[in-house]
Amino acid sequence: MTVSEEDCTIVIPAYNEAGRIGGLLDGLAAYRGPVIVVCDGDDDTAGVVSAFSQAHPSCRLKCREYEERLGKGGGVAAGLMHAETPYAGFMDADNSTTVPEMRRLFAALTDADGAIGSRWIAGACVPVRQSAGRQVQSRLFNLFVRLFFGLPYHDTQCGAKVFRTTVVQAVLSSVQSRGFEFDVELLWQMKRQGFVVEEVPIHWEDQPDSRVGSTTGLAMLKGLMKIRFGHRPQSNEDRY
Repeated sequence: MTVSEEDCTIVIPAYNEAGRIGGLLDGLAAYRGPVIVVCDGDDDTAGVVSAFSQAHPSCRLKCREYEERLGKGGGVAAGLMHAETPYAGFMDADNSTTVPEMRRLFAALTDADGAIGSRWIAGACVPVRQSAGRQVQSRLFNLFVRLFFGLPYHDTQCGAKVFRTTVVQAVLSSVQSRGFEFDVELLWQMKRQGFVVEEVPIHWEDQPDSRVGSTTGLAMLKGLMKIRFGHRPQSNEDRY
């Protein structure tokens, strides 16, 4: 069995990305599967996406606008729940990775329920890396995830993940997070429900203007502790 590109939906959460989403859209012009861009900011991201869609009628691009702030995880979840193809995944709007890399991830779904890009395993190519401080923060966060959630992955936060649509839509009903901690809880719930998720090396170029700062990292840890020990987080405290 092979995974056909036409059967793979790509979801892009886009919060105030009008200034840089154009490069990613250019790479999607020849993509044959559906693309859902979820816009919940207050800039002209939706306008940029709509103009691109009109200029490229063959591109199966939809823009979903929300007046309320969804959070990173909330935007991803909203897009995935509207996917109608057998496979669906998401990628960051900042052009850190490419459509060919998403195709490689989707190809891994012949033998798995999910596949996640990883910047920290053999075979990964990361010519532009995070700062030394961010790398240390990332490794400490990964240690926390391994200790408290028992997840074996080297990189839970890479913004490139794909799934069988029926699986991820079923699991999303159990996911409470709507912030950056969403990825960890989604993978944790998939593990708890017996689904197989592979970690795949990825080509990734870290972009400036990251939305994840030290205060966001602390909020993620706080939210994950609440999830792990049974306290439901407040869904409106999302940070992107």
